[in-house]
This record gives sequence, C-alpha cells and structure tokens, in this order.
Amino acid sequence: MTETTTRTATRTARAALRPTSDDWDWQLRGSCREADPELFFHPELERGAARQHRDAAALAICAECPVLRRCREHVLRHREAYGVWGGLTEDQREEMWSRRPDRRLRRAG
Repeated sequence: MTETTTRTATRTARAALRPTSDDWDWQLRGSCREADPELFFHPELERGAARQHRDAAALAICAECPVLRRCREHVLRHREAYGVWGGLTEDQREEMWSRRPDRRLRRAG
C-alpha cells in the first residue's frame, strides 16, 4: 500500500466514524421534542398500570411523529436500551432483538 493510499484510507475511516448533521437532524423534527421527556423514560421501579399508561401516552405521540421511521431505524440499529423510541417500548424492542438469530451468535462468541 502506498503512503497516499494509506492516508486516503485513514481519512475515509475517520469520516465514517464522525457523526454528521445529516445523521442527527431528523431528531430536531421529532414530536417528542415538545413533550415532557419523563414520558418517554420510566422512573426506576415503575411497573404495572402506571408504566402501561405512561408507555401508551408516549406511543400516542410517536404515532403522529413525522420522523417515526427514522427514529425506529436509529433505535434498532444502535440498540437503545431505555425509553420509548420509534414507537417501540423497551419490552417491544427486547422482544424483537431476542428473536434475531444474530443476537444468539454474538452472545455465544
């Protein structure tokens, strides 16, 4: 590999790792930005009906969100573990991830 090729490859790799505004601008248009953030993240030890009601209220906001698809793609790609994202609760995402065959392979390795 030549020195020029190595420098070009290094610049390309750095650019790929650096977040760009295109990757994150969609978040500025999310309906959740106008809502109470506590609606999307449950308090410690919250269970039962209280959690179901809070999740339902957050999901209602997500259902009308103009960036729902981008948000869902983000949360599934980056494996956000906490909160309601992309119209999915923590439990719904965990169920989806647990059914993916690649997850079992990663844990085994």
